[in-house]
Amino acid sequence: MTIRTVSIIGLGALGIIFAKHFSDNLPKGDVRVIVNQSRRQRYEKYGIYCNGERCDFNYVLPESEQKPADLLIFCVKFNQLQQAIEDARYQVGEHTIILSALNGISSEEIIGKTLGMEKILYCVAQGMDAVKIENKLTYKNMGMICFGEKENTTWSEKVTVVADLLDKLKFPYEVPKDMDHRLWGKFMLNTGVNQTVAVFSTNYGGIQVEGEAREVMIAAMREVIALSHKVGINLGESDLTYWLNVLAKLNPLGMPSMRQDMAANRKTEVGLFSGTAIYLGRQYHVPTPTNEWLYQKVQEMEKDFDMQK
Repeated sequence: MTIRTVSIIGLGALGIIFAKHFSDNLPKGDVRVIVNQSRRQRYEKYGIYCNGERCDFNYVLPESEQKPADLLIFCVKFNQLQQAIEDARYQVGEHTIILSALNGISSEEIIGKTLGMEKILYCVAQGMDAVKIENKLTYKNMGMICFGEKENTTWSEKVTVVADLLDKLKFPYEVPKDMDHRLWGKFMLNTGVNQTVAVFSTNYGGIQVEGEAREVMIAAMREVIALSHKVGINLGESDLTYWLNVLAKLNPLGMPSMRQDMAANRKTEVGLFSGTAIYLGRQYHVPTPTNEWLYQKVQEMEKDFDMQK
């Protein structure tokens, strides 16, 4: 099998990065950006910009019946996932491979339950420092995607054909041997970074240096390490060091999606981060005081901007 057609649903920061890179390196008609009618009209009128360049995407409506895509990539926020699954149905055929670039540790199973787990490869996007304000995206580091089956000592056919495509497009990637471990590592990072940057109203620079914000971030991450031992993932200090090194390379002026949502008075994905940590902490009797504090602070901030509307 060779991947020739790619469909992308979700034009947040990751969706734009993927759609721009793929559209620049494949025939325009082979890269579909799935959007509803109102979004297509808005995007065609006002444009989508990536590092100052207007993007010329091939917008496709969810109801458009066509040959299924070889590769489907989900790039929506978690609260948009169920609608995105419905909107992507016509893109999925017997041999379609699906990647989910969503935050958290549950989206693959949710997508697979409807569209078929046999089509799923697990995926983590890391190292991006993109900032999206309205219809304009800027970034310095495009990062990479890590993907694969849960265990990749030997690559499956699905892993091999996706790797072949990314090699052809010169898109940075890695195939970790243990995807569960990598997913939990990214979950640990997000739980620390996204929430701390949002609560302290700062940017990556604010948690790349010593101080209260960085201490809170690391404390939240250590709680996830403790939880990981209860579910058999067994994150450790080497994982903490690895992800802190990833964080250190990001543009100090950049900020994660949760901080961007806060700045735009949008509801956040706090339930994916501290919400999940608190739930698992209660299930396995692991204290999560830092995540409970972060969850409460985010809830208070969201109430404040609800009152401002």
